[in-house]
Amino acid sequence: MTTTLRQPSLFIPHGGGPCFFMEDPAGNWTGMAAFLRTLADRLPERPRAVLVVSGHWETRGFAFTGAARPPLIYDYGGFPPHTYELRYDVPGAPALAARGAALLEAAGIAAQVDPARGLDHGVFVPMKVAFPEADIPVVEMSVDRDLDPALHRAAGRALAPLRDEGVLIVASGMSFHNMRGYGDPRFTAPSEAFDAWLSDAVAAAPDARGAALDRWADAPAGRLSHPRAEHLLPLIVAAGASEARGTRIYAEHVLETAISGFSFA
Repeated sequence: MTTTLRQPSLFIPHGGGPCFFMEDPAGNWTGMAAFLRTLADRLPERPRAVLVVSGHWETRGFAFTGAARPPLIYDYGGFPPHTYELRYDVPGAPALAARGAALLEAAGIAAQVDPARGLDHGVFVPMKVAFPEADIPVVEMSVDRDLDPALHRAAGRALAPLRDEGVLIVASGMSFHNMRGYGDPRFTAPSEAFDAWLSDAVAAAPDARGAALDRWADAPAGRLSHPRAEHLLPLIVAAGASEARGTRIYAEHVLETAISGFSFA
């Protein structure tokens, strides 16, 4: 399939565990699921493949899944039995994994291909909602365990050529990720303060955006919103892959906290 239009890079919230495939009488995840179902309609054309950066895989340097048929990793606990039987039999893309690793290595960034690892819930749960047919190849990319924002921004910049090769870059995380804060109204105002700062930073010109995101911990309620950065770093990869200002494409209060999603043209 020949693709001619540049794919965006996206930052999406992936929710909590297998949340979209459980009973949800309070409707906590209804809006987020509805947003994920719009992703295909936001694209200029069907992508050749999807590269998903997951906050649930940390490695020394970066890594890419290289399996032709990646298994699933049910890396959540305490959920109903049926959620450990979910299937997402999507094809992998070994050539894309090798291409991604080569682009990073060419930029002086350590990278490898893991031929055996499967897709964790930061990938298969939102992708099962967004692309339920499971017919677009998916490769997962890790975050670096040192959690250095500048390194992740550089990785995104190195991967930017993939967007012109028909690859959709999806950063899967959460714009607020403090497990103590979900469902606690005391975290509403701090999460809103960080969300406002993050939305402004994303919408800034690339140089200003990069400088701001490198210092995310100094933002209002930055460390309260992210005690660790692993769920924010995918966003920084997505931002690094674009020279355009970002746009907020999803905003909602979920479990008393402000949650956003972004697109970079």
